[in-house]
Amino acid sequence: MAGSAATSGAQGSETAVPPVVVKKYANRRLYNTEASTYVTLDDLAKMVREGRDFVVYDAKSGDDITRSVLTQIIVEEESKGGQNLLPTAFLRQLIGYYGDNLQGLVPRYLEFAMASFARQQDQMRRTMEHTIGGLLPFPNLEEVGKQNMAMMERAMSLFAPFGRREDAPAEVDALKAEVENLRKELALLREGRGKV
Repeated sequence: MAGSAATSGAQGSETAVPPVVVKKYANRRLYNTEASTYVTLDDLAKMVREGRDFVVYDAKSGDDITRSVLTQIIVEEESKGGQNLLPTAFLRQLIGYYGDNLQGLVPRYLEFAMASFARQQDQMRRTMEHTIGGLLPFPNLEEVGKQNMAMMERAMSLFAPFGRREDAPAEVDALKAEVENLRKELALLREGRGKV
């Protein structure tokens, strides 16, 4: 969420919108200092979906506890049932990286993978809306999501904490080829948008 920006309507120039400051009190209540109201984890999740950045500070110590609150939001969302975003195998792999010598690489990789996934989804939505005027939903969106998740899981398995697998070089080559194909598709999509 860091780095989100909004456009100022007065002059059309982009200005960074400061994050909303939320304070967490000992009674576990969250206070939105911008709106001067108490909020829930659901309210914060809605802010994330709306692209509104926030930071959470412990009211007593002043420590930045944004990461732990975001983690609580994920736990809440996952416990609601329905469609879970985090497969059990992925969670086990993630836990396995804590304390591993590759632990420092995982956050950067996940950020890169999620940013790439978001760009790809946005590009597909824009292309489909432009092509068919937004009348039909993208039919293969779910399939593309499954492919992206499978690619992420394969890439994560290359860093498996249980030792190097013998088929890892083949998976690396396959992953490189898949990334290159995605780049080509993205270039074609951009090229098509530029001609309009």
